[in-house]
Amino acid sequence: MTVPCYPDFVPLDIELKDSMHPRLSLTADGVSEFTFSGLYLFRNKYDYRISRNIPEGGSKNNADEGGFIISGKQNGKTFFSTPCEPPNDEILESLFKTHDYWKNIPESVLLPVKEKLEKKGIVIAEDRDNFDYLYYRNDLAELAGKKYHKKKNHVNNFLAAYPDHELRQMSAEHIPAAIEILDRWRKDKEDDGDYKSAREALDLFDVLTLKGAIFFIDGKPAAYCLGESISRGKMFAVHFEKAIEEYKGIYQYVNQAFAASLPRFFTLINREQDLGNEGLRQAKMTYRPCGFVQKYTGKKS
Repeated sequence: MTVPCYPDFVPLDIELKDSMHPRLSLTADGVSEFTFSGLYLFRNKYDYRISRNIPEGGSKNNADEGGFIISGKQNGKTFFSTPCEPPNDEILESLFKTHDYWKNIPESVLLPVKEKLEKKGIVIAEDRDNFDYLYYRNDLAELAGKKYHKKKNHVNNFLAAYPDHELRQMSAEHIPAAIEILDRWRKDKEDDGDYKSAREALDLFDVLTLKGAIFFIDGKPAAYCLGESISRGKMFAVHFEKAIEEYKGIYQYVNQAFAASLPRFFTLINREQDLGNEGLRQAKMTYRPCGFVQKYTGKKS
């Protein structure tokens, strides 16, 4: 199954993975949404449909040319996203006729054409609520220095309280235990949250080639995290992190222990956005991000 050329769109289907994953994995910015898994697992929430952008001088007959155009819906508005490259003028004009705004524009897509877009009356704005938080892997793994003193204390207290703890790399055999954690998490939260997407990520763990870890305390499943390599292998994006909160300090431990378990070629960890939630923003800032994956919106004036 292949992605049709614009203006044709198709719903995001698992059969498109082989067509989309290689190209998306080459994007440099590290936008957490712009992986095949990140799109597929939230396809129903945003009603994603996919088309292929044809670059200047490209051919519709070459399925390997061009990036993708993603069409979606959120809060009663329609949007489009372009993870790989900006559309040409004709396609962009057409997209604005059928969509309310251009969402999650990465810097690598925006900066080469920003001046031209503004001259055409397209208003570009930072989308702070959707900035991805970036952390040095070593910082999260070591929690060294005064700035991480409280985090280190939480981890040390956890280790003292639960000496029989174990981290195992996630594999198919651990999926039932991870589902047990996820179900307990939903029960404790009394809120589905992202349960459906998180559950599907576990069900399709091998198909989506996700990576992660699962944590046991006294032999019982206690927490897990799932994610994948992005930004040409320089960055690891954590998509899901679930724990049984009766174990005090478990989230701080999982954050530190998983970072320490990652291969050293991952210099950065992407812990995604805060979506404007002030509590979540404060929590993410306490880990002292080293930077952000900045994203922008575009609207016709």
